[in-house]
Amino acid sequence: MSGLTPQYDPDLDAKVKKATERISENMHIVANEPSLAFYRLQEHVRKALPPMVEKRVDVTRLHQRLQGHCYDVEYAISAVKSMENADRIFVDVQDLLRNAIFLRQQLKYEESRRQKKEPSMSVYKRLSAHITLDLPDLPELSDALRETASKVESIMRHSEQSTSNS
Repeated sequence: MSGLTPQYDPDLDAKVKKATERISENMHIVANEPSLAFYRLQEHVRKALPPMVEKRVDVTRLHQRLQGHCYDVEYAISAVKSMENADRIFVDVQDLLRNAIFLRQQLKYEESRRQKKEPSMSVYKRLSAHITLDLPDLPELSDALRETASKVESIMRHSEQSTSNS
């Protein structure tokens, strides 16, 4: 095999020369033009940074809202847990309300029985029974007193009727 001599391939020779020229050119660019690399980096940062910052702000805002919702949920859970024993209290309140309604009905019944047994005396008559004044005989004053007394009696009857109806 020592007798074999490599054959010259012009196509391979052209490809090797072209590849070495490109490598040499790239080395020259890298060695002499570092500002081009920085320019490409700056261009990339200028394009990519604002959307990234905006997304980070959005994520921070969402995190704060999520944290607020988590606090709300924790508060709601603690409120529900504190209400677990409330059924006993509600039953007690319900019993107290029943008792209050029953007592109110008894009071209304007793009031209606008393009103039927005792003739109602007007407020004016009850008041005048306690007041002993000797007023001089003034016809204008007595007419005004009678008119006022009748108005007070009618107001009292009206209020008694409205309370008994409700």
